Amino acid sequence: MNYDEFVTEVLPRDHMNATLVGRIFDPVEAGPSVVAIRQGLVVDISHIEPTVSSLFEREDLTEIVREETPRKTWKLEDVLLATLSQDCKSPHFLTPIDLQVVKAAGVTFVHSMIERVIEERAIGDPMRAESIRAQLNIVVGGSLSNVRPGSPEAQKIKEVLMSQNLWSQYLEVGIGPDPEVFTKAPVLSAVGLGAAVGVLERSTWNNPEPELVLAVTSKGEPVGAALGNDVNLRDFEGRSALLLAEAKDNNASCAIGPFVRLFDQSFTLQSVRELEIRLQVKGLDGFEMDGVSSMTAISRDVLELVKHSFGDHHQYPDGFVLFTGTLFAPTKDRDQPGAGFTHHRGDTVVISTPQLGSLINHVMTSEAAPNWTIGIMALMRNLVNRGLLPST
Repeated sequence: MNYDEFVTEVLPRDHMNATLVGRIFDPVEAGPSVVAIRQGLVVDISHIEPTVSSLFEREDLTEIVREETPRKTWKLEDVLLATLSQDCKSPHFLTPIDLQVVKAAGVTFVHSMIERVIEERAIGDPMRAESIRAQLNIVVGGSLSNVRPGSPEAQKIKEVLMSQNLWSQYLEVGIGPDPEVFTKAPVLSAVGLGAAVGVLERSTWNNPEPELVLAVTSKGEPVGAALGNDVNLRDFEGRSALLLAEAKDNNASCAIGPFVRLFDQSFTLQSVRELEIRLQVKGLDGFEMDGVSSMTAISRDVLELVKHSFGDHHQYPDGFVLFTGTLFAPTKDRDQPGAGFTHHRGDTVVISTPQLGSLINHVMTSEAAPNWTIGIMALMRNLVNRGLLPST
């Protein structure tokens, strides 16, 4: 990988005006620090709030990120280069979240919903997918694109599909009254910019899922957004939806970054609704794939997804982040005709949009990716030892 060519791509196009929050690993203090990105500098503000989750709870959030006197500073270009080259001995970026629960909404776009139905009917066999895809597109392909989930029209379509023995659990969450919302990854297990993302060694059909990730407070209020890769094992979930946890939650299978961009005058919730998220995959074998997921095509508004995640039925004292789903489901053949796409070790995955920058990762197996070793207790001890968290 030519790291220099990626450094400028990581930042949002208007980064000089963006309110950006991140986390770095500081080798001098052997732990993570909360940082802001300002005018070419990485600014340590962990003396104000020791975690991103607690920072997001503050009423003066934007003011602190933009104006607080820093505890330390580093040159942004130096930290980006160390991150992309995996120089762990220098300050480098981590995923920009910490104690938040990682939630994900699935089947929120019609195209990806159809692909989930195909997985189910193919029973995890990619060679059967092409013929099933053609059959489903003939029957339901265009009729679902403008249907509002949970509406009387959606109920009528459900009745028709059931009469033709074409109903699916994925159609239920795609156009039914309740979306699929699940826990994607344990607290602190996500990886960030430049890190490896992992797929199980025994998986033979898998793919990246480029998504918009909302950062939400303990009060259920979205305060910003990031990019995410909801790495997915299509063969596992295709065999049985009860294997969702094994398909979704593995070592290094959740990437979020490069930063959380806070909502302000230049970037709002409406901006999120209009984003186009690009996915690029480049393999060591010369394979390349490019696609776009437009948030304008989402079936449920992002605030509706937040309301299904948070409320009297479920609370998150440290806040949560929410993957909002993807339009993109790769079908381009890679290894043989009709087999579709699957990852190879060494793939470079770039998920990007001008307003949020680029999340860049490389692919390896979950078994070979660096082990997740820093849990909640280790983080708390580190913050206490550094004087960033009172011991009483």
